[in-house]
Amino acid sequence: MPALGLGTWRMGERSRDRAKEVAALRLGLDLGMKLIDTAEMYADGGSEEVVGEAIAGRRDEVFLVSKVYPHNASRKGVAAACERSLERLGTDRLDLYLLHWRGRVPLAETVAGFEALRASGKLRAWGVSNFDRAGMEELLALPGGRHCAANQVLYHLRCRGIEWDLLPLCRQSGIVVMAYSPFDEGRLLRNRQLASIARNYQTKPATLAIAWVLAQDHVAAIPKAADVSHVRDNLAAAELSLSQDVLNELDRAFPPARGPTPLQVI
Repeated sequence: MPALGLGTWRMGERSRDRAKEVAALRLGLDLGMKLIDTAEMYADGGSEEVVGEAIAGRRDEVFLVSKVYPHNASRKGVAAACERSLERLGTDRLDLYLLHWRGRVPLAETVAGFEALRASGKLRAWGVSNFDRAGMEELLALPGGRHCAANQVLYHLRCRGIEWDLLPLCRQSGIVVMAYSPFDEGRLLRNRQLASIARNYQTKPATLAIAWVLAQDHVAAIPKAADVSHVRDNLAAAELSLSQDVLNELDRAFPPARGPTPLQVI
């Protein structure tokens, strides 16, 4: 899975923005950002339709990720939800399919559904989202649970709790952590400390925030990029190598967790 991708949360909500959103995703592909993340929840399928338009004729270039609602995550329900997502996306397969968050459906049933889809070729791999350490331990103990490929969670400079226990477990188990909302829904971009550090190193706060995520081992970042200027700023992060001095300065400004912390979600 590519380390830097294109998030699509809140895309597809307004028809007037569709052309701009499609153009941003296509530019990302042109520039080599092959990972696109979406979900059936986003704009009630509208985001998947935007992605489908953007990748039309280019499916083989894309590492495509979508997510299933918890209430659709029974063995039969996940198969039906996957088919609906594939139709909106205009493809016959997903590279990664995630359970969006824990629901009432027994986790073993969801895993069985994912495994059946994987065996059928409808998806190459599956994973979860918004799972804390206890949830991951439960998952890994299930039959087939160790086939989990990714856990998508909230992770950014001001939200580092996963470093205490969840991130080490995922690394040990070979599970990629996908960091969503790496800008803290835009709040980090207005942070004076981050802006000052970025100025000192002649880069932008957005670029620095993503570069920090990418500097973490076994972590991918999926910042939203709904216009072409944001795509270019995000891409610059992949080319920015952070020295230990910069990392130390960021640690001082945004200290890591000092103990177990409840998983934060949006």
